[in-house]
Amino acid sequence: MKIIWFGHSAYRLEFGSSVVLIDPFLTGNSTFTGTVEQASKGATHVVLTHGHADHVGDTVAITKATGAKLVTNVELCQYLGRKGVAATDPMNTGGTTDQGEFSVTLTIAFHSSAEMDANGVLHNLGLPNGVVISPKSASEPVVYHMGDTDVFSDMAIIGELYRPKVAMVPMGDRFTMGARGAALAMRRFLPDVPVVLPCHYGTFPPLAQSPDDFLREMGDQAGRVRVAAVGESFEV
Repeated sequence: MKIIWFGHSAYRLEFGSSVVLIDPFLTGNSTFTGTVEQASKGATHVVLTHGHADHVGDTVAITKATGAKLVTNVELCQYLGRKGVAATDPMNTGGTTDQGEFSVTLTIAFHSSAEMDANGVLHNLGLPNGVVISPKSASEPVVYHMGDTDVFSDMAIIGELYRPKVAMVPMGDRFTMGARGAALAMRRFLPDVPVVLPCHYGTFPPLAQSPDDFLREMGDQAGRVRVAAVGESFEV
């Protein structure tokens, strides 16, 4: 599997004939230096963890340009469908959907999910989630993107059920868990995940500007952490 981090919580996964974008916040992402067109080229699916603007990002434009299918919770599918997303696959927490070469599972996350429109109306966009991407090929890793969340002990159940080999872990603090909570999540509840990708940092001034504290909190397990450069392509 090829993975590219676009900064914040935005990732591109390439495996088989699938190109999956997770939380494609590109326009307005201060750390992203490419173009939306390049980042989304060939996209087959967009998977969203929740409805905040820094995660929905360029979803509408990307799905219109590429024909990619949107996979997320039912409320967010309905909301973005009214904004022009043509192909949606609605689901909810705990459910799994078959996407051909892989499946998508929505897990719990502790956060919020809403958007205020230009008229000041607040739209409830369902529950926040983590997502598990499970390729059907045994040669490809299962990926757990935690979304925006605090640490919670049931991460251990997610690990037991899905056996992820890659975890995308928010650790920028203020809006998600910080370094200490994220390290506890990985050390205590998901100790068998070999590739840990810190995210949701460095994008805005209130967030942690580097993963250094997270690496320190990981201690003797810091070798599991891969600090990717924005736009870097690497294989897992």
